[in-house]
Amino acid sequence: MSTKRVEQLHAQGVRTRAHLLESAREAFSTCSDASLNSIAKKAGVGIGTLYRHFPTREDLIFELYRGEVQQMAQAADDLLEEHPPLNAFRLWLNRFARYAMTKAGLIGALQSATSRGRFAQEARGPLTAALQRLLDANRAAGTLREDLEPDDVLLAIAGLYQLDPAGDWEPRARRLLELVFVGLCRRDP
Repeated sequence: MSTKRVEQLHAQGVRTRAHLLESAREAFSTCSDASLNSIAKKAGVGIGTLYRHFPTREDLIFELYRGEVQQMAQAADDLLEEHPPLNAFRLWLNRFARYAMTKAGLIGALQSATSRGRFAQEARGPLTAALQRLLDANRAAGTLREDLEPDDVLLAIAGLYQLDPAGDWEPRARRLLELVFVGLCRRDP
């Protein structure tokens, strides 16, 4: 088989995988019990193709979750490039609220996966590192409290997970984040 043909097949596999993930994201956002058959059908592929990319339901859900975590982690760097540190931090917190609500759509699927610790481990490292970069930038700018650790911030915003993603969560999330934000800002005596 020629190198060009191998590259074409690889590119097709990458596109198929991405399409399967998008189809799964849509399916799980409306029904946490969506079947793998329905996801394959939605993606326009056979179930065997889905299983070649994701041998188990957990593998598929894990990959969806990993993608969301990576986007949140990358957002910290993108926002720090585009905005002053304090604004970047505030914008990141707002994105985190959306992330929490998006993840809530996957919560049923996540809960049914057998090794949930795998999901927590996947998120912890990238999100903690992203928050550390935001906190470091704000420490250098003198805008946030010096004693903050990434885990402090994650615990402070954990209340977002209590909001109903199907309801009118945005105004309440804004109020909660504003309370947290004010509490994290530096107060000079």
